[in-house]
Amino acid sequence: MNAEVETRSAHRSLRALMIAAGISTSILYVVVGLISELQMFGDGSIFSYAVAAQDAWSFHWHNISGRLFTYVFAYIPAEAYVALTKNAKGGIAVYGLLFFSAPMLGLLATLVADRTASRVIFGYACLSTACLCPLVFGAPTEMWMAHAVFWPVLAVCLCAPTNLRGAATVFVGLLALLFTHEGAIVLSAAILFALFLRGWRDVTFVRALGAFFVVMTIWLIVKMTIRPDDYIAGVLAAAAYKIIDIRNLAEPAFLSLLAALTGYAIAAVLLRRVNPARAHAYAALACAAALAVYWVWFDRSLLTEARYNLRTVLLIATPVLGVLAAVHAMHEEGRRKSPLPLLALLAGTVEKSLNPRIISGAILLTMLVYAVETTKFVWSWMDYKAAVRALATGKDSDPAFGDPLFVSSRRIGTDLNRLAWNSTTPYLSVLVAPEFKPTRLVVDPDAGYFWLSCKTAMRSEQTSTAIPAAGRRLVRLYACLHR
Repeated sequence: MNAEVETRSAHRSLRALMIAAGISTSILYVVVGLISELQMFGDGSIFSYAVAAQDAWSFHWHNISGRLFTYVFAYIPAEAYVALTKNAKGGIAVYGLLFFSAPMLGLLATLVADRTASRVIFGYACLSTACLCPLVFGAPTEMWMAHAVFWPVLAVCLCAPTNLRGAATVFVGLLALLFTHEGAIVLSAAILFALFLRGWRDVTFVRALGAFFVVMTIWLIVKMTIRPDDYIAGVLAAAAYKIIDIRNLAEPAFLSLLAALTGYAIAAVLLRRVNPARAHAYAALACAAALAVYWVWFDRSLLTEARYNLRTVLLIATPVLGVLAAVHAMHEEGRRKSPLPLLALLAGTVEKSLNPRIISGAILLTMLVYAVETTKFVWSWMDYKAAVRALATGKDSDPAFGDPLFVSSRRIGTDLNRLAWNSTTPYLSVLVAPEFKPTRLVVDPDAGYFWLSCKTAMRSEQTSTAIPAAGRRLVRLYACLHR
């Protein structure tokens, strides 16, 4: 009896840890992101500049019409703020606030929609938010938005009432999900599979399947109607394969996390023979100590551009967690009647055999790795912005790169330049200059892709009045030199 009570207590503690981790990290995304202005990292520089110019659609978003949800959610309100206030900096902050708050809003929506016992879907959503999203935090990827929308949509598909209002809610949810990112097709398929496990005649599955086909039809019509420019079409095709490239996982930060979790699992198993009650704690402490040694004496890596590549983890792990959550929410009788009873029963067996204390230790160890990697990233990003600002407001010049008002980003040390995103460095140099008035445009000689055509930049120079003329002129000079 005492063992049963102790097991229940351990499960409650694990659930509390999952929820606390999810909520706290979702809040930290907003706080850290806005304070450090991470919305301007990487491609976020051109996106932030587009918001300030009130021209995100012309700059880029017409090229990715299949991701309209993100544009409507984060860009239109931010541009509206700039239009009303003429405050470009404030508009960029609004864009950052909306983008970084997506996981938090997704958790709140999941909590409202989840009607499963003990709100199982919400618990898994918190776990996913805490253990997957930090890998891509700061990267301007719409998979960030897809992950945030996935969990409330899963909850809605499982729990919405079987009436017209419920059907409409499922349709709207799947519509929003599919228009976040092309990878959302995989996430939607995972939702359908999770519902199929309840029976192919189950009303929730039939309803979601019908809504999915209607939404996919709309998505295809939009994609065929609003086509990308010829210049970017090839780039988008290459990027589509990049997200499914398994080599993206071969990043030092991700490999160190896997090594730490593997070492933790081995140590926990061995220590259980000595002290079953505290094996997880001793194993976690031993792995934390080993990580500390690695970080202090051996680690020289920095998780920067690879944050974009690690979208692959979200694409793989989010559907897996979603299906597990749906199976966890099923009753024993439902699992036995499933079209795939062996899969459902296997998932239930694994669920019962897992030690909640071991899982809690793994979560805490994962959060430790993320805390260190994020801290390294944010501090380096702040230093990199300062270095770009110094060049943008200085007197150094490299006319060989096209104009006496251009200066090469190679003047920044190689260590800091690990945060560079060569195609967007010029826009960042405008954004970090005081009052958006740089004296030089910082350009990267290695850039091979140029966002704006001369025609678009010339029009923006004439209409984007929230950005001072000096910054607009430099951007126009750069664009007309290359496109």
